[in-house]
Amino acid sequence: LFKFDQFKRLIEDFCSIADFLIIYIEEAHASDGWAFKNNVNIRNHRNLQDRLQAACLLLDRSPQCPVVVDTMKNQSSRLYAALPERLYVLQAGRILYKGKPGPWNYHPEEVRAVLEKLHS
Repeated sequence: LFKFDQFKRLIEDFCSIADFLIIYIEEAHASDGWAFKNNVNIRNHRNLQDRLQAACLLLDRSPQCPVVVDTMKNQSSRLYAALPERLYVLQAGRILYKGKPGPWNYHPEEVRAVLEKLHS
């Protein structure tokens, strides 16, 4: 929750110079798979409808940017090595920043540093 709040602050602080997008991908810790205790109860997505319903839980947290849903073939997740979560900064089709896989290496403050450098 804390990291999500940091991400929302990034959006607030840099929305005038950057576009933000969340791609909701396959569930890393599904309740019927490799689940964590005290995690949200989301089962593995069997179809696109399941994935869309799970993404609605994210929308309930008001992410302040568009949320799109990955295909059931996990195309975005594979192309961006996004599982379980990862931050990127792109500019004109080039990757300027590729964060390490989360949740332990999910560092919105690194994105902040990149955006501050671009803005100066």
